[in-house]
Amino acid sequence: MKKIEAIIRPAKVGDVYAALGAAGCPGLTISEVEGQGKQKGVEQEFRGKKYRTSLMTKAKIEIIANDEDVDRLVDAICEAALTGKEGDGKVFVSPVEDAIRIRTREHGRIAA
Repeated sequence: MKKIEAIIRPAKVGDVYAALGAAGCPGLTISEVEGQGKQKGVEQEFRGKKYRTSLMTKAKIEIIANDEDVDRLVDAICEAALTGKEGDGKVFVSPVEDAIRIRTREHGRIAA
């Protein structure tokens, strides 16, 4: 099993959610998060004044998937989240040692 974590633009959540549904995503969690990437925030202008925002609001999507589904799900995320501009986000894939369903105490793939 693998954990897929995607940090994307909040405006792209609907597109990514639809793409993951079409790709057969087993389940997901979406959270609003703040952070900064390599660009260390952005400079914006509001009512003629420029200001720098160091923490950007993003959406974080977390998925636990079977190994054989990871490439398909990552491709769906990348295609749906793409704007071609800096700040489109990142996708991280990491191993999951175990999953436990609290109600039944089942372990492994059946619980994920």
